[in-house]
Amino acid sequence: MTGLDRLSYQSRWLHVTPVRKFLLWLLMMILAFTLPPLGQGIELALIAGLSCWLLRISFWRWCRWMAIPFGFLSVGVVTILFSVSRDPLLLLASVPVGDYWLGVTSSGLNTANETFWRSLSALAATFWLVLNLPFPQLIILLKRAHVPRLLTEQILLTWRFIFILLDEALAIHRAQTLRFGYRSLPKGYRSLAMLVGLLFTRVLIRYQQMTTVLDIKLYQGDFHL
Repeated sequence: MTGLDRLSYQSRWLHVTPVRKFLLWLLMMILAFTLPPLGQGIELALIAGLSCWLLRISFWRWCRWMAIPFGFLSVGVVTILFSVSRDPLLLLASVPVGDYWLGVTSSGLNTANETFWRSLSALAATFWLVLNLPFPQLIILLKRAHVPRLLTEQILLTWRFIFILLDEALAIHRAQTLRFGYRSLPKGYRSLAMLVGLLFTRVLIRYQQMTTVLDIKLYQGDFHL
């Protein structure tokens, strides 16, 4: 299991029904999209505290996880914040770039501020749901929502093959590291190319093995979810 999946099994709310978790997440999302920036910041702090308490982790560890989507969010906010204009008087602060001026407008600043806090609180709420909802409970939730069986099976198989992919990639990478495959930059690129090619072959072999096992068990096209 990945680190996130392992943490979901040590949550204090492990045995809480997935429907209640989903309804709480839905409430968090509604608040994230309706509250003003100050309220969204308070919600973000509450979600962070609740996540750390439920998962028995430190606040610093939670911040490191949030740093991944925070990077993408920052890039989007920067594109909203800055504007280009021919008239510097329309900008609160600006620098000349050729015949144009690059700067910040009051409307852009307000929009960037609202977008930042709304997106960050929504990301924290979604992250909370992922960390506190083990995959078997997700399947139960999908069944309760009457999601088509075929789609649920596809999600189940995709989740399964994620672990197969990670397991094979880690095994190949470990073998390459023991043989000093990443000692220099050129060797690292060469080893990475070999890893990708070999990984595709190994995953196909694991898929054929799984198909053989299903045939032995008289698989008829439906998984017992």
